[in-house]
Amino acid sequence: MTDDADLLAGIEALEDKLAQARASITRRFIGQERVVDLSLSALLCGGHGLLVGLPGLGKTRLVETLSTVMGLNSNRIQFTPDLMPADILGSEVLETGADGSRAFKFIPGPIFCQLLMADEINRASPRTQSALLQAMQERQVSVAGEDRPLSPPFHVLATQNPIEQEGTYPLPEAQLDRFLVQIDVPYPDRDTERSILLATTGAQEDEAHAVFTPEELLNAQNLLRRMPVGETVMEKILDLVRAFRPDDPSSPEIVRECVAWGPGPRAAQALMLTVRARAMLQGRLAPDVDDVAAMAQPVLTHRMALNFAARARGEQLDELINTTATRMTRTEAAA
Repeated sequence: MTDDADLLAGIEALEDKLAQARASITRRFIGQERVVDLSLSALLCGGHGLLVGLPGLGKTRLVETLSTVMGLNSNRIQFTPDLMPADILGSEVLETGADGSRAFKFIPGPIFCQLLMADEINRASPRTQSALLQAMQERQVSVAGEDRPLSPPFHVLATQNPIEQEGTYPLPEAQLDRFLVQIDVPYPDRDTERSILLATTGAQEDEAHAVFTPEELLNAQNLLRRMPVGETVMEKILDLVRAFRPDDPSSPEIVRECVAWGPGPRAAQALMLTVRARAMLQGRLAPDVDDVAAMAQPVLTHRMALNFAARARGEQLDELINTTATRMTRTEAAA
């Protein structure tokens, strides 16, 4: 009983701090509440986020604000076609001492931080993109035959221009799967754009302030994993993930007709974490099936693909995911 009371008190206290963090972020990143919530969800779950949107929509500003509000030391890497893996991870250099002795010294790269902003990640070559794989999954890098751990917390928030733009390289499936969520950043509506103009073109701008410390973020991540998830929600997560595998007997006909390959077990793990984060950000003590439907698109979009015939017909993956997830949720509610 004491553990349950401590968990309840901890979640309620964390919800207050999250409300403060959200308020501080939205004063600088205006009118994109869903984008902010998904970004916070990625940090709360201990994962990484992929921000997808056209240039000029505030993706860089969002990441800079998050690093301040969450109290994380951050670095920024501008990905370009000539960027090399050593520019990210670091390298060893030969130094000569005052006594004439020589020894190799490791110079850490910008990846040694708590929040790494990988700006326009799909403009770098696949070789350089792959330099992030081990760091994102294992929280360590290997340089000159030695494993070098990254201090927790460690998060990557990458920005990506749409693949249709010139000069971009599609991220490989293995790298995409390392991102907990894909966060689509849309154009703002007219009222939001008016607010952005007023807030950012005057003599002064609102400044973000620290709400969390790295230790508090780590504690929040541990607390989130202790949040209870009901059997109904867990079954819905399994149903949803398996429904998008075209070779699974339970998948609907439209999935078998349209989907080339579906999400793996890591997608179910991501849903299990992100539904908790959504519930926590909304001030609830446990997730429900509506959270599963709401998190399906950001968790699954980058973990599956349409086949050629579906793309030729103009099918949209986001629409397929949202329609299927909503239908399954309504079926659960009706039952």
